[in-house]
Amino acid sequence: MAGGHMKYRQLSRDSAHRQALLRNLVTALIKDESIHTTWPKAKEAQRMAEKLITQAKRNDEIARRKAQSILYTPHELLPKLFGEIRERYAERPSGYTRVLRTEPKSRYDQAPSAILELVDGPRDMRFAMTAAAVARDRALGKRHTDLTIKNIAKVTRYRKDGREKFEEMVEKIKDLGL
Repeated sequence: MAGGHMKYRQLSRDSAHRQALLRNLVTALIKDESIHTTWPKAKEAQRMAEKLITQAKRNDEIARRKAQSILYTPHELLPKLFGEIRERYAERPSGYTRVLRTEPKSRYDQAPSAILELVDGPRDMRFAMTAAAVARDRALGKRHTDLTIKNIAKVTRYRKDGREKFEEMVEKIKDLGL
C-alpha cells in the first residue's frame, strides 16, 4: 500500500466487480444474518452493511431507495430490513455487525477467513459462547471471570429481554450437558 492511506480495500477487482461482490455479501448477510468469507471481504462488507442499517433506522423514502439500490432481492429483504432489523437496532447507536476471525476455509491458499454476523440476532456467536461459559462455570461451581462478566453485559445490553433470553440459553446449554 505504497502511497499512503486508502479509502477502501480494492480486493484485486475492478470497481464494478468489487461493488457487485460487496452487494452480494450484504444481501446474503441481511438474508441469513451470518456469512463466512475471507477477512478482507468481511471487513469491507461490514462497512456497507453498517451504513445500510443506519439508513434503515431513518425509515424514509430516501433510505428505502438507497437500500433498494444495494440489495439484489429488495422485494424479499426490504420488509425484513425495515421491519425486524430496524426494530432490533432502534436503541443501538452503532455496531450492528461483528467480524470473527476463523481458520482458513481453504487449506490450499490459506486465506484468512472470518464470519460476518449481525449482533443480537438468532445466530449471534458471542451470545451462545458466553452462555456456554456461564453454564460451564455454574456446573463446576466456579466464579465467572472478568471477561465473562463483561461479555454478559455486552450481549444483554441492547437485546430486548436480554437477561431472560440469556438465562434461557444457559439452561438449554446446561440441559445439553456440554
